[in-house]
Amino acid sequence: MKRLEHIFVALNGWALILMLTSMTLIVGANIALRYITAHSLPWADEAARYLMIWMTFAGAGLVLRFGGHVAITNLQDALPDRGQKIMRAAIALGLLIFFGFMVYVGIQYAQRMQYQVTPALRIPFLYVYAAMPVGFTLLIVHLALIAHPFITAGTYKDRDGKEDGAALPGGANG
Repeated sequence: MKRLEHIFVALNGWALILMLTSMTLIVGANIALRYITAHSLPWADEAARYLMIWMTFAGAGLVLRFGGHVAITNLQDALPDRGQKIMRAAIALGLLIFFGFMVYVGIQYAQRMQYQVTPALRIPFLYVYAAMPVGFTLLIVHLALIAHPFITAGTYKDRDGKEDGAALPGGANG
């Protein structure tokens, strides 16, 4: 199971790297063409925008996994050990419900936009809006993989899958 988790995290990371690389190359080529030939790629800004949307949703699970989202922990810090565990379990359950709801909403949005196409690339908006259910599904999987150590000890895993010991998201009190 640990090996599958490691492969899943690595694939998620490589997908983000490929999206960022593609976005960088497209924008860089567009800038170079604009200054060298006085013409630009009409689809470059749109492609970069949609890659940024996909990066945001696809990367949110990795950020959750490593405790990088903003958190306010004053109430948790004020509770006794058992109370902290109960609160973290409630937070994990609330996140799971919210992520599931957003997968449902994202699928509805994507289906509504399947016949409309983007202005420059002429691809169905379905592919742009699909970032939302895909991203929230990734969030559900990442949450399921880190829930136990988070609830029981308040720890997150580092990029190698080991618990990093930082009890608070981002390692900072809020």
